[in-house]
Amino acid sequence: MPPSSAAHEPARSAFPGERLGLPERGPRSVARFGRRLIALVADWWLAVLIADGFFPNPRPDDPAQIMLHQTVIAGVFVALRLIVTLVLAGSIGQLIVGVRVVPLRGGWIGWWRPIVRTALILLVVPALIVDQDQRGLHDRIAGTVLVRR
Repeated sequence: MPPSSAAHEPARSAFPGERLGLPERGPRSVARFGRRLIALVADWWLAVLIADGFFPNPRPDDPAQIMLHQTVIAGVFVALRLIVTLVLAGSIGQLIVGVRVVPLRGGWIGWWRPIVRTALILLVVPALIVDQDQRGLHDRIAGTVLVRR
């Protein structure tokens, strides 16, 4: 008799983070989608403001200038996320909405986790593929979880 497929399915949890030993609500609970989205938008707009402050707006009729300007914005976004996450365990937007990035095994986030997370966030799709603990593929690969402060 073949084994049932239910035996191979991961156990369902009552709330995101339960399988990870995190609380349902409050500090150290898994950050939900709304906070994540607000943090991402805040980080992107901060990058836009900084890029616009240092580099003039491109002419709307020059595609090369527009592409360069978008590349500068992405570069500022990456730099901000990497530096601030390395120092404060969360991007500026994440800190504003009260969440931070922590490694699953505890301790310091290290230098490679912010690099992996940011690179995968730039690809967009990995951040949209989430598990039952609301961890994106970027968090799963980096061994991190975004939790409330």
